[in-house]
Amino acid sequence: MPRTVVPFGPQHPVLPEPIHLTLHCEDEIIKEAVPAIGYVHRGLEKLAEIRDHNQMVQVVERVCGICSMIHAAAYCAAVEQILGIKPPPRAEYLRVVWSELHRMHSHLLWLGLYADAFGFESLFMHFWRIRERIMDVMEATAGNRVIISVNVVGGVRRDLTPEQQKWVLSEVDWVEKEVARLKDVMMNDYTVKKRTVGVGILSKEQALELGAAGPMLRGSGVAQDMRMTGYHAYGELGFEPVVETDGDSYARSNVRFREVLAAVDLVRQAMAKLPDSELATAYKGRPKGEAVMRVEQPRGELLYYVKSSGGKYLDRVRIRTPTFANIPPLCAVLPGLELADIPVVVLSMDPCISCTER
Repeated sequence: MPRTVVPFGPQHPVLPEPIHLTLHCEDEIIKEAVPAIGYVHRGLEKLAEIRDHNQMVQVVERVCGICSMIHAAAYCAAVEQILGIKPPPRAEYLRVVWSELHRMHSHLLWLGLYADAFGFESLFMHFWRIRERIMDVMEATAGNRVIISVNVVGGVRRDLTPEQQKWVLSEVDWVEKEVARLKDVMMNDYTVKKRTVGVGILSKEQALELGAAGPMLRGSGVAQDMRMTGYHAYGELGFEPVVETDGDSYARSNVRFREVLAAVDLVRQAMAKLPDSELATAYKGRPKGEAVMRVEQPRGELLYYVKSSGGKYLDRVRIRTPTFANIPPLCAVLPGLELADIPVVVLSMDPCISCTER
């Protein structure tokens, strides 16, 4: 049977990210999917050659706005390893709080876009209405809605007053209630299940072999989450990774839905145990050496490699993002699907091309 080549992206009505896939089809069935990366180039890693290690904190935050806090915290933790310093306990707990707020707003943004892909515009607005409260919390506590710039090498630059802590807890309580109220609407809807259950299945073996990360990995039954390593203050909090076993688009959706509620619980725990201490550890000199830091971004494992020879500028900043890891598993599950399934399956991966093409 002759094949038809269909370009999917980088501009597509239901795709919020400029990912490009060349789809080889027989009738309406996908036989092969070939990714093309390079539509968005910004050269952020190259900036390490002309920005010192403190200025690079603001640069890495711009790798991805949706998870800017986690990028900055990972970079700062890597530089702190090289310098041989440890942030104060309060700073580590505050990093957890802001990281989980970012995880909530990232997943809520994605849930809205996912609902919109099914044609549920009202549900899209409901998820983004809830997300707005998280954005308000970040603006009130850090001074900005998206790129909050609270991290510095050695700790954080902002604190939470007792009044702010009470308010943040009341806001996440409201978020938890509203998200739980939408569970049946989203996860038990006939249309959602019809288009996601048994569609785009990534087996546990495939997920491990192809190096999947985040909800893409945990949706296939692998209980792997970088927060289990205990970085920042996660080792002192009761954390269990959210896992689904079916490996289909529905399982990946459910992982993210449940992770919003898990993030609310982690914020509560961190607030309850928030210790009294300084916000940042003072240090002298420039970093000399190399370090690797692995953290859990909303989309999966984020890796930072930082190398410095002690000069004014860093020698190398290398970033490995979860979307880059998830593109091979995505291309493995697309063959055999109908062309109409592609938008929903691609969205179930939650691609972030700005992260990938930094």
